[in-house]
Amino acid sequence: MHPFDAVTHAQVRRIRPRGIWRGAAQGWDFPLAAAQSLQEQLGPRFPVRDDLARWLQWHRHPLPPLPPHRQLVALADLEAPLPDGRLPLPHQRSGARWLLARRGAVLADEMGLGKTLTALLAARAMLRAQPLALQVIAPVGLHDHWRREASGLDLDPTLLSWANLPQELPEAGTLLLVDEAHFGQSMAAQRTQALLRLARHPRLRAIWLLTGTPMKNGRPDQLFPLLAAIDHPIARDQRRFEERYCQGHWSERSGQRRWQSGGASHLEELRRLTRPLVLHRRKQQLLGLAPKRRRLHPLVLSEPEARGMDHRVDQVIDDYRRRVRAGLVRSDAEAFALLTALRQIAAEFKLPAAEQLIRKCRAESDTVVLFSTFVEPLHLLQQRLGGAVLSGRLRPSERQAVVDRFQAGGTDLLLSTYGTGGLGFTLHRARHIILLERPWTPGAVDQAEDRCHRIGMEGELISHWLQLGVADQLVDGLVASKAKQIEVLLGPRRLSLQRQPLPALLTRCLQDA
Repeated sequence: MHPFDAVTHAQVRRIRPRGIWRGAAQGWDFPLAAAQSLQEQLGPRFPVRDDLARWLQWHRHPLPPLPPHRQLVALADLEAPLPDGRLPLPHQRSGARWLLARRGAVLADEMGLGKTLTALLAARAMLRAQPLALQVIAPVGLHDHWRREASGLDLDPTLLSWANLPQELPEAGTLLLVDEAHFGQSMAAQRTQALLRLARHPRLRAIWLLTGTPMKNGRPDQLFPLLAAIDHPIARDQRRFEERYCQGHWSERSGQRRWQSGGASHLEELRRLTRPLVLHRRKQQLLGLAPKRRRLHPLVLSEPEARGMDHRVDQVIDDYRRRVRAGLVRSDAEAFALLTALRQIAAEFKLPAAEQLIRKCRAESDTVVLFSTFVEPLHLLQQRLGGAVLSGRLRPSERQAVVDRFQAGGTDLLLSTYGTGGLGFTLHRARHIILLERPWTPGAVDQAEDRCHRIGMEGELISHWLQLGVADQLVDGLVASKAKQIEVLLGPRRLSLQRQPLPALLTRCLQDA
């Protein structure tokens, strides 16, 4: 709806459930439950499109209710072995029972606890209760994994990619499983809006979101889209949510008034309110896995190496300033340009230490996975040490082949980018994981480490953090700071926050550089 006059605005504001004014470009946004009131008061003034008319017709004639929880759990038959001979673990059985009690939920178990099987066990019970379409949204690279797990339960889901979500759902009803749900953590992203459209569809019977990192960057505004998708009551008013939990406020910058909502507040309250619909469990609590130990390796360059690195950084900054003068880039982003240059160049200067550490692990017959944000250092290491590279330059089928080769013992060294290897793959054969540098978000760090720290591993996992200079110190400080906020919301204990804002940390980085 796009009414602009004051009288219509006043009428619209009285509609219940409430709508949200999205600005002149988007108009009003109302939940489907407000359709009848809107039609009664404003129907003659605004035409109804065919797709909306179909939704309204479905809304007036809902699908029959699902069986009660006890019957669904019985249909799940959770104590019986699976058709492929596996027996679900106790936490997977309890997780399936938890999902079956909810039509919208976030299964946020730590990576490595088998969320895929947990969700499919619950889905099988739903499909036994009523004829439903089972649809799975997942990154294309994980579709083979979903096919294998589903075939083990004699299920045949429709697999959808995040890049190509449908506009409609089947009329008979749909159970929607959303893997790597943190892909939809930005309300500005088209894929998030496409997911929310499906989540509001009148033919959706249930939606279960799967993610080990519901707040990858430690900010509650990233949790809001997930809560909106499962129709959590506190997510029905975005502005109110942001004011309460994201320090939402108006600020003026360069003569423009903008809404800011990147902060965090009232996290204990948010945790209490979301706990009924967000299940977060830890491996150490459920499985008693061998521990994951982190070792920090501070590196110091020799004087010639330090001069060489400084020269490389100076070249990058000089080139950046040249492009500023030419009007090709923004002049106020030099601090970020310097930080990126420091991180990328430092990754290459850490390669000798990484090579030495890998050789030491291999000498002890241990397998190694190394992660980096940058592709070039991986190929340099492969030229010196062999092994396999896993990056976005490979097609999805090729990526799985590289993982299968490593898991089968075809190589004892896997070199991977965070964006590819840190997503969905199982690498539990590794005994050591080396992080050449850390990503900005603790969720991405955990995703990478927990590719290896999961069911099936033998012995403890050692995670080596190579740290060179103030750029690495800055990022590691940010990771720890954001992780504390996630711990307050999802963790088992209370923590106090002493977070430094990014501009202050950048200033310190520049002063120390």
